[in-house]
Amino acid sequence: MFIAGVDDAGRGCVIGPLVIAGVLVDEKGVKKLEKIGVKDSKILSPETRRRLYNCISNIAVKTCVIKIPPKEIDKVVFFGGKLRKLNWLEAKIMAEVISRLKPDIVYVDASDVSVERFKENIKCMLNFEVKIISEHNADTKYPIVSAASIIAKVERDREIEELREIYGDFGSGYPSDQRTINFLIEWIKIHREFPDFVRKSWKTAKEIISKYSRGKQTKLYGNEI
Repeated sequence: MFIAGVDDAGRGCVIGPLVIAGVLVDEKGVKKLEKIGVKDSKILSPETRRRLYNCISNIAVKTCVIKIPPKEIDKVVFFGGKLRKLNWLEAKIMAEVISRLKPDIVYVDASDVSVERFKENIKCMLNFEVKIISEHNADTKYPIVSAASIIAKVERDREIEELREIYGDFGSGYPSDQRTINFLIEWIKIHREFPDFVRKSWKTAKEIISKYSRGKQTKLYGNEI
């Protein structure tokens, strides 16, 4: 039996891509993941994540990573309610990841408030039979999803580091990071519009443009989603 886990990284950020990763292992592989100590990527240091990334890659039968750029996210989010559309986009990409891995059973970290709806959205986009376990916080419950969360996070970190090397230190790329907010404000002052690596449909980006255009500079914090 082949088992897969799927998770995302960068869902709420205003800078950089949304990354969705999947990991496929056999039954022995699950035990190996437990043995190396995979955990939810958010509670691991960057060094530990990178080390485990290599271990997971060696254990996995196959991995799959799909990166959704801000421009594609904006196209979806601009046309309708953000949460509903973003959940649909995640379900669509997760279905694509699952299709590439072809597991017998897959565990997914559900983004939707309704785990069943998220499961059904994925299922209707697949053309083969697979048992789907859709749960909130699956990355803290199942090692296979923890492994996927690590792969996704390391891949996103690499993307962010490449952007930082070109554009300077803008922080984490999340709206709760004041370095990110300061970077966006300064960018708008100089360029008048955001670059392609910024999610222009995000509330934070819209507020910065709005406040700057009125000549106001306000300290902005908060999560998008």
